[in-house]
Amino acid sequence: MTKLVISNVVIFDGSGADPYPGEVLVKANRIVSVARDGAQVNGDGAQHIDGNGAFLMPGMTEAHTHFSWNDQPSLAAIQFMPPEEHILWCVRVAKRYLEMGWTSALGAAAAKARLDVVLRNVINAGAFPGPRYLAGSQEITTAGGLGDNTLPHLPYPELNFGQVVSGPEEVRKAARMFIKYGVDHLKINLSGEYIAGMDAELTPFSEEEVAMLAAEAKRFGKRVAAHARSSESVKQCVRHGLELVFHASFADSEALDMLEAAKDKHIVAPGIGWLVNTCYNAEEYGITRDVAEKMGYFRELEVASETLAKMHKRGIRILPGGDYGFAWMPHGTNSRDLEYFVKYIGMTPKEALMSATRGGADIMMMEGKIGEVREGCFADLVLVESSPLEDLSVLQDPEKILLVMKDGEIHKNTRTILPERGVIRSVSGGDPLVDAGVKRVKPKPAMNSSTAR
Repeated sequence: MTKLVISNVVIFDGSGADPYPGEVLVKANRIVSVARDGAQVNGDGAQHIDGNGAFLMPGMTEAHTHFSWNDQPSLAAIQFMPPEEHILWCVRVAKRYLEMGWTSALGAAAAKARLDVVLRNVINAGAFPGPRYLAGSQEITTAGGLGDNTLPHLPYPELNFGQVVSGPEEVRKAARMFIKYGVDHLKINLSGEYIAGMDAELTPFSEEEVAMLAAEAKRFGKRVAAHARSSESVKQCVRHGLELVFHASFADSEALDMLEAAKDKHIVAPGIGWLVNTCYNAEEYGITRDVAEKMGYFRELEVASETLAKMHKRGIRILPGGDYGFAWMPHGTNSRDLEYFVKYIGMTPKEALMSATRGGADIMMMEGKIGEVREGCFADLVLVESSPLEDLSVLQDPEKILLVMKDGEIHKNTRTILPERGVIRSVSGGDPLVDAGVKRVKPKPAMNSSTAR
């Protein structure tokens, strides 16, 4: 398909403007024309989709993605999957994300060293469908830190969730190994995590170790993502220029001041869905409300909500996504984050949708190329049955995601593609579309999706 007009839609263009009625012309992989308020694009020779009043928006970006998390109840259980099956899992999940409207994603860490890299490569080669993807490393952690699952009687590195290091030279070795494998960025666990038996406010890495990682990343032109719940770990991110800050729940006033002063460099992907769902939706897997309370997750959710609300008011970039792929928050339910941004952070629905669309261009390093419905942007588009600005939960229902286009290619569609604008008349008294040689596209079966709290 070289030219396509999508007409009779309400367009949310990602610029911050209110939605407006209009139509869009796509040629090859670019948006070449956008018309509004009754005007028409020049669709000569183009195929045509009538949106029938549906909501057209830019594709969304998941800013903290773990494709290799395989909907298990623990980190150790995730890692037990053999590598051959594990890459097949990643391929299937990437397709699921794409069909839910996530046309871009940033890898927040792979369960095994090369899973993210291989997945990115096969998507880019067109072998399997998936979002635009930036591949992360395994989690670089320290002995006893988050992601160190080794046991004295079972010291097998291949079974470990993270790459365990101790001292600057081991940090250098790990960084160079992952860079050799071809990652787009490195990941380090700078703070603790309650579910791993560690206080989330613990900061186990030394300044010298963090400085070494930053230096190696800079040497090879790579960014660094950090698991950083504690206030001190957030400060380490700013001091050493680690661009991608995950969580930041306990950032104090000094950390917020530092982030605000460098807000053009840093992006926060808080993964608030992890806190909400671990508090409220994990009882079936042994994490009752009482257990979550004792772990510290209810306190962290309360503190994180206040902290992230302050960040939002300061203009620090906050993007959705994070840690989906556990049993109580399975892949495909990621759009819950947009509702959480409104409920817990104080964003408006428009601000939440902007964070998922235009905000994604920043973290993907594609400013002005994705995240907007605008002439010259890549044709990453999502057609939704009704307006998410009126009800963000519509994005959680696969049946209401009517069309997904990435880079000008349609990956999901429930609308008939017409050979030309207008009505085709039947000459045989049968189906006029079949007479015209048009194949009707049937909706794909809906996925199971848990109801968000």
